[in-house]
Amino acid sequence: MNAIELFAGAGGLGMGLSRAGFAPELVLEWDADCCDTLLENQRRRVSPLVQWPIFKGDVRLEDFRRFEDKVDLVSGGPPCQPFSLGGRHRASNDTRDMFPQAVRAVREVRPKAFVFENVKGLKRASFTNYFQYITLQLSHPNLVKRADEAWEEHLKRLERFESGGGTRDLNYRVLTELLNAADYGIPQRRERVFFVGIRADIKADWCFPSPTHADAALAHAQNGGDYWDQYKVPSKLRRAARSASRERPLLKPWRTVRDAISDLPDPERKPFESSILLNHKLQKGARAYPGHTGSPLDEPAKTLKAGVHGVPGGENMLLKPDGSVRYFTVRESARLQTFPDHFHFQSSWTESMRQLGNAVPVDLACCIGNSLREKLEALP
Repeated sequence: MNAIELFAGAGGLGMGLSRAGFAPELVLEWDADCCDTLLENQRRRVSPLVQWPIFKGDVRLEDFRRFEDKVDLVSGGPPCQPFSLGGRHRASNDTRDMFPQAVRAVREVRPKAFVFENVKGLKRASFTNYFQYITLQLSHPNLVKRADEAWEEHLKRLERFESGGGTRDLNYRVLTELLNAADYGIPQRRERVFFVGIRADIKADWCFPSPTHADAALAHAQNGGDYWDQYKVPSKLRRAARSASRERPLLKPWRTVRDAISDLPDPERKPFESSILLNHKLQKGARAYPGHTGSPLDEPAKTLKAGVHGVPGGENMLLKPDGSVRYFTVRESARLQTFPDHFHFQSSWTESMRQLGNAVPVDLACCIGNSLREKLEALP
């Protein structure tokens, strides 16, 4: 099946969907540093980027009508700063809000399905109306906002159309869900909103994949299970036991930072071995302070963040069992986002961490993509 990937960033969503069987006809990104990352990995023949048609450009200037009725999936992560917990919270008044362009792409391409991702902040109570506005625009992309119409007025018109049972030649059944990446085997507590739409004329009974991992299962593994013995952790360095069910949980344990990086050389103790690996160089200067205490080694990491004014230190630090902290290397952060070890980030630590903080975990994107592709391929 084929696809168009918008707002590609460092490629996490696109890589996962490609692994799930969606081959992109267009990969579009305007940021020069992100494009450099994508093109560098394409030059290195990193799969699946080696086959990607990567273009640097402004989505607002792109005419998608050449892809009309020729593409199965449109996907992307519209810039999230308008809704980010760390941003200015301007939503529709923020010129960085690219959801209108995502809707336009759906309108012009008419794909069988779409997948869009955004930050948890979009579900904030103050954005309730705008969240509904995005959902209804994606449901009825041909009901276009008029030039002299405020978004609130457009929302009311969409609501009247929806409640009246109105249909046009292009409608989508849209499902939204706040997913925690840790519930799907990603070694990171990362909550993100996903919008998945399937064209109304396509009869596919799709739903979001069920979680495969659970915190309760991690508690069981760390309290009588084999977690500590697996890593030969001395008793004095084991975290305090948490209450856990005696019965073995059905789901797998949440994956921890230790699960993700334990086989990498310590960049503090083994700098030479670390330097041999891509992007595994220690960034000095980490310090803890109230509200910024790092990610404990034996829990899923905190959400990696890009930051508005540089990289936020607390979310991108490792809290070691002895209470000391250090920054995650770029390679460790890539592990937490499930990028492959041969994927190269050639920019500075700050820029590389920004790209990783904005990315969708590759394995989570693949999970959603596999589930969606199976339903679409089963159509008569």
